[in-house]
Amino acid sequence: MRIYSIIMENIETIQKCVFDHKIALFTIIIIIALWGLRKYIKGAMYYGKRRIDGKTVIITGGNTGIGKETAIDLAKRGAKVIIACRDMTKANSAADDIKHLSGSKEIYVRQLDLASLKSVRKFAENIKKSEKKIDILVNNAGVMACPYGKTEDGFEMQFGVNHLGHFLLTNLLLDLIKKSAPSRIINVSSIAHVFTGPLDFDDIAKREKSYSESRAYSQSKLCNILFTKELASRLTGTGVTTYSLHPGSINTELARHMRAKVKFIMEALYFIITFFIKTPYEGAQTNIYCAVEESLDNETGKYYCDCAEATPTKPALDVGAAKKLWELSEKLVEL
Repeated sequence: MRIYSIIMENIETIQKCVFDHKIALFTIIIIIALWGLRKYIKGAMYYGKRRIDGKTVIITGGNTGIGKETAIDLAKRGAKVIIACRDMTKANSAADDIKHLSGSKEIYVRQLDLASLKSVRKFAENIKKSEKKIDILVNNAGVMACPYGKTEDGFEMQFGVNHLGHFLLTNLLLDLIKKSAPSRIINVSSIAHVFTGPLDFDDIAKREKSYSESRAYSQSKLCNILFTKELASRLTGTGVTTYSLHPGSINTELARHMRAKVKFIMEALYFIITFFIKTPYEGAQTNIYCAVEESLDNETGKYYCDCAEATPTKPALDVGAAKKLWELSEKLVEL
């Protein structure tokens, strides 16, 4: 009876302690769950130690986002890194950052506007004059879900920049890349390719019949995968290998047009939204994996995500579409 009396006399204190402990336990569970979710969102990290001393790397859009993070990592591994960018002021500032963060002085800037085939040709000619080889080409730059617009040559902007610009650039640099074999070409695509069907060849170049920002982006990313497959086929036996990849949903400047549309929501929920997407450092991991991983030395034409091979959609595996896209692209850029 004495114990019962003590319990009853202190029942409120006991109830409060139990309640506080439940809150503490619930809080711990939530923290662990959020930690696990963030770890999952972050995706695989690449821990390979392979050095690439003496290698020459070109990264389009290497002044920001995952391109910049890729440049930092490859520079740390001993590569000479050339970042190809449209805005030279931003590019030079980024180059200073890359030098500081990587500890390498072998960082160079070259002007390249992928929305201008003339600029692509000029860039390629300058590279051929200044470089004896190209060991790794990372076609990383791009635009996403932008309002309807055309490139300097009259092509729909997302198709023109994300595919045609890189298609021409890669082909113009192929002799130097072959000369450097074993060498690699990496095309940054996106999981967005799953949100579209087969390529719309009748209107893909200009999209004057109808235009959807998201569909045009998805189709351009599908082009990246098909281009990679056909390129791999054409480079059989040369020692040059190709890779396409999805880097993940990332907090970079690429999504600036989408952010502008939902500016208020983005500002109000910024910390929540950024929790559910990758940082540029996290997003660059598959770029780096495809650029240096030893186990990929004899792999080519495949699609990757989170530092592992992945399976793209059925339209992305269409060999006939890949050949047709190549032939159309050759005609459009007058290659």
